[in-house]
Amino acid sequence: MRASPRPLRSVVTETTSQPETTTTDAVHSVAQAVGTISVDIWSDIACPWCYIGKRKFEAGMQKYLAAGDDRAVAIEYHSFELAPDTPVDFEGDELDFLSRHKGMPREQVQEMLARVTDIAASVGLDYDFGKLHHTNTVKAHELLHIAKDHGVQLELMERLFKAYFIEGGHVGRIEDLVAYGAEVGLDPVATEATLRSGEMTPRVREDQAIAGQYGIQGVPFFVLDGAYGISGAQEADTFADVLEQVLQVRMAAAAELATENRAEGAEGAATDDKAGA
Repeated sequence: MRASPRPLRSVVTETTSQPETTTTDAVHSVAQAVGTISVDIWSDIACPWCYIGKRKFEAGMQKYLAAGDDRAVAIEYHSFELAPDTPVDFEGDELDFLSRHKGMPREQVQEMLARVTDIAASVGLDYDFGKLHHTNTVKAHELLHIAKDHGVQLELMERLFKAYFIEGGHVGRIEDLVAYGAEVGLDPVATEATLRSGEMTPRVREDQAIAGQYGIQGVPFFVLDGAYGISGAQEADTFADVLEQVLQVRMAAAAELATENRAEGAEGAATDDKAGA
């Protein structure tokens, strides 16, 4: 059963919404018990900033993990569609899509894509918008839910991003997705059957509904410990600093609880002494 999550506290974004449901309350409870910070990431495979944000978050996470012993971070990706009305086989590349389908001037799109390509290169990603196959990503999100159930969601997310932005692969057709899934260890026959059945579609829609309840209007969007919201592809140091802040909040809460327990123990001992006198 899913309980209501805590309202997000703004870190580098403003949000005041309070979702009614969450997919990860149980995960958060376990994480708090073992000292692992949970990070839920709303993302779309077709979002160039999401891949860039992934790299920046990973760099920030490594900096955080290297700063002390017994630190851990658990990552889970959630579905978000930037353009759910996109056909699976859109005729054209990203320039065509943004200029024709979204109505943006071609010169403006060219300048924007050049800037994004440069930023991607700064984090080691060789974007090639010229050979990108723009497509509908709902089936890719369904595949990510399948991968999550088999413990390879992070590996698949990386594979899909690379296929889409660097290799010019198609991430909308079921046959292509089955092949990408097989690369990370998913059974092709079972994967194809699940994708064609639409079995995972409700889970995609649930992720999207929760995003709406949180007030998420763009991606990437990071939720730390079910309580702290970070919007956008922030710098690595920002992610490292926020992870450190979350850890310090936990340590302070643990210290306060320990103090209360000691006080209660001392009070109980005093009461027993009086009773035995």
